[in-house]
Amino acid sequence: MVKKENLNMSKDEQIGFHKGSLNSLIKERQELYRLISIVDELIKAHSQALQKLGVKFSQQKSSEEPLEKKL
Repeated sequence: MVKKENLNMSKDEQIGFHKGSLNSLIKERQELYRLISIVDELIKAHSQALQKLGVKFSQQKSSEEPLEKKL
């Protein structure tokens, strides 16, 4: 999507703007993946603790592809 403001920027300024945006978004995605990994580990630990205590439960099946594959 090209904004009207970009029309007033030189080609080099536009390239710098988009490169900076991509770098920021990639870092945000990496941080999100790190947080998801931590949450998954905590879920696993609590599930295992419940199983050791004799609590039986079924895991929800998701028809969607795991988030890790999407990232």
